[in-house]
Amino acid sequence: MHESRPAGSLGRPGASGLPFDRPGRFWRGNLHTHSDASDGALTPRQTARRYQECGYDFLAITDHFRPEYGFPVTDTRALRSPGFTTLLGAELHAPRTEAGPSWHIVAVGLPLDFAPPRADENGPQLARRARAAGAFVGMAHPSASLLTVDDAESLDSAHAVEVYNALAEREHRGDSWHLTDTLLNRGHRLTAYAADDAHLQPHDPPACAAWVQVRAETLDPGRLLAALKAGYFYSSTGPELHDVQLTDDAVLVRCSPARKVFLSGGAPGAQVVEGVDLTECSLPYEMFRRGFCRVTVEDASGGRAWTNPIHLDVA
Repeated sequence: MHESRPAGSLGRPGASGLPFDRPGRFWRGNLHTHSDASDGALTPRQTARRYQECGYDFLAITDHFRPEYGFPVTDTRALRSPGFTTLLGAELHAPRTEAGPSWHIVAVGLPLDFAPPRADENGPQLARRARAAGAFVGMAHPSASLLTVDDAESLDSAHAVEVYNALAEREHRGDSWHLTDTLLNRGHRLTAYAADDAHLQPHDPPACAAWVQVRAETLDPGRLLAALKAGYFYSSTGPELHDVQLTDDAVLVRCSPARKVFLSGGAPGAQVVEGVDLTECSLPYEMFRRGFCRVTVEDASGGRAWTNPIHLDVA
């Protein structure tokens, strides 16, 4: 039986979704990666080395949990070291979505003995079982999979939406914020993560293009997993968020040099500050006060960073 949640909620992170004043530091990681245990080009060890060389602190190898690959939960525990760790997981598949023959569900924190899908098990049922087994559950590349709102609402055990997928971006379907904002406006308390979906095949986009920064006291797999479930992270394809805080009427942002900082959310429109090498700004949130807002920072090269949704109705 999967854990209980408030009625009408796909998942419920911490109240404000802001991790910046929590104990510890940010750890950089990728939550959606493939190795040659499924359809990736490199071994798990080679894949982990690639991410270590890019300055990552942790990696989840999430090979396709399909019969042709033997339903792998790839064991990466031997790749852990004092300065680098791994989370165990898989990309789960079961029938079906409105537009596609199977679901794509990222599950990070699975046990090695997680059982294959039953013949009568659909995607939402499989995701509930993964969450009950301790996993952080994400909707993988919703835009690329053409997920509908009905599809997404049926995946009622999801913690998060994969709002940016670097591999799907080559099809111009990397961004899934529209679906996420629609779900949030319907009352579903979801977080939002970015990921590579790296296969490291010769014609794939470069690895290390999208990541999460998870706030935790140590680089311990259990602490990282708990922080992910609680929403104590932000996502990026380049910029760094140094601090994001709420005052009585505004969101205060400190970041690496940016050309644009904007606040959007549960109402049409946005608050925008533009400039050259912006590192601090304040954005009023009155227009979003009855719901949620989120910060996006864009740097001079077009890289972006996103906070998780900030729920003003409970902040």
